[in-house]
Amino acid sequence: MADNKLVSTNTEHTAITVNEVTINNIEPGEITLGISACLLGEQVRYDSSHKRSHFCIEELGQFVSYKAYCPEVAIGLPIPRKAIRQIKENDVIKVSHPDGSGDVTKALQDYGKKVAKTIANLSGYVFCAKSPSCGMERVKTYNANGHTISNDSQGLFAQEIMRADPLLPCEENGRLNDAFLRENFILRIFAYTHWKKLVRSGLSKHKLLDFHSQYKYLLMSHDRIAYQELGRMLGQANTNMAQLQEQYICLFMTSLKKIATRKSHTTTLQHLQGYFKKHLNKQQKQELNNSIHAFRTGLVPLLVPITLLKHYLNEYPNAYLSKQRYFEPYPQELKLRYSY
Repeated sequence: MADNKLVSTNTEHTAITVNEVTINNIEPGEITLGISACLLGEQVRYDSSHKRSHFCIEELGQFVSYKAYCPEVAIGLPIPRKAIRQIKENDVIKVSHPDGSGDVTKALQDYGKKVAKTIANLSGYVFCAKSPSCGMERVKTYNANGHTISNDSQGLFAQEIMRADPLLPCEENGRLNDAFLRENFILRIFAYTHWKKLVRSGLSKHKLLDFHSQYKYLLMSHDRIAYQELGRMLGQANTNMAQLQEQYICLFMTSLKKIATRKSHTTTLQHLQGYFKKHLNKQQKQELNNSIHAFRTGLVPLLVPITLLKHYLNEYPNAYLSKQRYFEPYPQELKLRYSY
């Protein structure tokens, strides 16, 4: 396992990782994620504690670097400190101590706007769940009497980050305990990094078409309708390139956010199976059919038919299939395809 070296300043931390795994033409060190500092084990919470994430550090941390922030410390709040919460008064939400004192609403918003201007190099963000500053969703809002009136708000800092880049893959530490949400988040991180790298190299219509062709079956497994719409979009030859680029990546990232199912994966696997019908003998065809059926019915994980397809691809090379991101959208070491 790679070592993580944490380099700290007052409020920002960079986790430096070393791993020689290259995936989707993404070299080690190219992926940087934003993260709530407490998730890296920094004792910056109101009670001097942390919420160290084993997955973020020991597992995902092998393949990414982190840029971590604690907005509450960054705006000058001490450690330890009185807890803060979102309070609604006269249809206006403010963040302050439970008794209404110490209003830090504007300070958190201003700091969020400041950081939001610097996130162009980020490929994703992991927020601390339910925090009035960093919560991505399900943040509690109270009335002046201290009673909970809703639990569907966002942290003020997180809100500014997500507003600055609506396509940025974002998740919370709690939601990452869900195997399907975790897999989907990591998939989007690697895809978005690939896209950003492509844009930096100078995006042309040819490069965009090639990018799309690589993600054909990955898109199909998440949202077949969106995949077809993306194909039609690229077929509009007279579309302005800048406009096409914006429309494409918006629908692309939105479609990948849709959680794939056993049914949608089965459809994709059957399409891939069709490429080998002229090469496989009767026994091999039956073996592949049985593998896909066993996956569809929940007897084996997705990794089983994928591994068999990759075996046949090595035996019967196909240039088009070889570049499909569906086969390896992220490092195998993360063991994410055991979930299905």
